[in-house]
Amino acid sequence: QVQLVESGGGLVQAGDSLRLSCAASGRTFSTYIMGWFRQAPGKEREFVAAIHWSGGSTYYADSVKGRFTISRDNAENTVYLQMTSLKLEDTAVYYCAAGRTWSPSLIKSYEYGYWGQGTQVTVSS
Repeated sequence: QVQLVESGGGLVQAGDSLRLSCAASGRTFSTYIMGWFRQAPGKEREFVAAIHWSGGSTYYADSVKGRFTISRDNAENTVYLQMTSLKLEDTAVYYCAAGRTWSPSLIKSYEYGYWGQGTQVTVSS
């Protein structure tokens, strides 16, 4: 079992950068695919990025490609989401999630069995 706690959200201006962290409990963190999702008010939760358990492969939603970077530190049981050139439309609650499947379905929330409580990111003009 994995427990996830996100941190690092906040209020920033458009064009700013922000780094989210997700700390995981448990000794099996390094065996999980880790993903970031987000949910804006009135919208469905959407995939943002994912990283293979080894850290050797990553995958991004088109909307964040080139601006966001996912990384992980298995020794520290932590996954990060570095966000740059933030836009108004990046405003959302960001969730980290842990799953087992590295496949095209990794963009689907049902592939992740463990979720954090979320951290709010608000981008203002």
